[in-house]
Amino acid sequence: MFGTSCDEPGQQAVNAPDLETIVTHGLCTGCGLCASLAGRDRLTMQVSSYGQIRPRAREKLDAATLEGIQSICPGIRVTGPDASQVASVGTMHPVWGPIRSLHRGWAVDEAVRFRSAAGGSMTALAVFLLESGKVDSILHVRASSAKPMLTDAQVSTTAEEVKSGAQSRYGPVAPLVPVHRLLDEGRRFALVGKPCDVAAIRNLARIDPRVEEQIPYCLTTFCGGIPTLHTARKIAAHHGVPEDEIQVFRWRGNGWPGPTHVEARDGRTYDLTYDQTWFDPSRPWSYDIQFRCKICPDAIGELADVSCPDGWVMKGGTPTHEEAPGVNLLIARTERGERLVAEAAAAGAIELAPFTIAQLDAMHGDHLPRKLENPARIAALKVAGAPAPRFSGFRRWRMIWRAGLWRSFRAFSSTKRRILAGAHREPLL
Repeated sequence: MFGTSCDEPGQQAVNAPDLETIVTHGLCTGCGLCASLAGRDRLTMQVSSYGQIRPRAREKLDAATLEGIQSICPGIRVTGPDASQVASVGTMHPVWGPIRSLHRGWAVDEAVRFRSAAGGSMTALAVFLLESGKVDSILHVRASSAKPMLTDAQVSTTAEEVKSGAQSRYGPVAPLVPVHRLLDEGRRFALVGKPCDVAAIRNLARIDPRVEEQIPYCLTTFCGGIPTLHTARKIAAHHGVPEDEIQVFRWRGNGWPGPTHVEARDGRTYDLTYDQTWFDPSRPWSYDIQFRCKICPDAIGELADVSCPDGWVMKGGTPTHEEAPGVNLLIARTERGERLVAEAAAAGAIELAPFTIAQLDAMHGDHLPRKLENPARIAALKVAGAPAPRFSGFRRWRMIWRAGLWRSFRAFSSTKRRILAGAHREPLL
């Protein structure tokens, strides 16, 4: 189903012969699938001085391992969805990708709905997958118990374990490190991750036949990009809480969208609203996402079975972030995803309400710039002589047409200037 699209004209393989090139040229997503493939005795994932999690080799990797990593790395290679998956039902939208069904929705369990970053739909779907026996494990993330500003990968086998991770995490995490271990153990599991994590799994499926059977479901959200660990540190420092005194660091949840909550070990607590955290220019931090996120072709989860972004409250045609009962959108992109949403609703795990593509256009229009300008940004990398990822199957010419020549030219020029200035580069350690 995935990966049958041919490469589009001009989309040649990236010139990234090793991990160091991928990292230092800002192409690493930090997913950890390379470490999963190589094994922790040869490759680990560590937080770098740049504030992102990056692979670090314990020994020189052999050519076969490097070739395997190059074939699965979502930082340098992403193939878009096949139009045939919506040929009989739904549409292949030029911007939003494959849509077999589209709803507003939320978890019926009010505790899950309140705790989660939005409506708890992904948590409810993951719990349903476990309890219905469709999978035996869920691979997802949750806040680190040892270092609350960090995020850990978690393999959950019970509903309560899944629910413990039911909140957004903004920042570095390597969720795919356990993948090969789980495959080797014969586990049948679902992934709840970012769009780039799903892209990595689709890449892996092309070289490992176990993936189709053992990872039958991939769930994701719409992604705004991965900020560095420095952002969390600045927020804590703003409240006067040293890093080693933090007991809880919660980005969202306990409401929708929920406050950014910092709790010190001595009992002090501090909350910022969503708008105060991300839209107040007086704050001494910014949404400092990694370069690879800025050239992402698929922050909306086209490769997932189901995408579950926020279903924002709209006022005057504009999304607002006022506190309200949590709501997601549920975009089923595959036949499996469509069936999962329908079965979960029938079982009483989620509640669904009508939603339209026109409403999606208005609610998530902030994703249009990266989507429409992506071909121009990739062209700028090539012209500037920098390693450029190979993105294919994302309707490149239609994006250029919708963007228009002037907008594409501006995106090309600004990206080229940044590349020539070295703005995409990051240190190896």
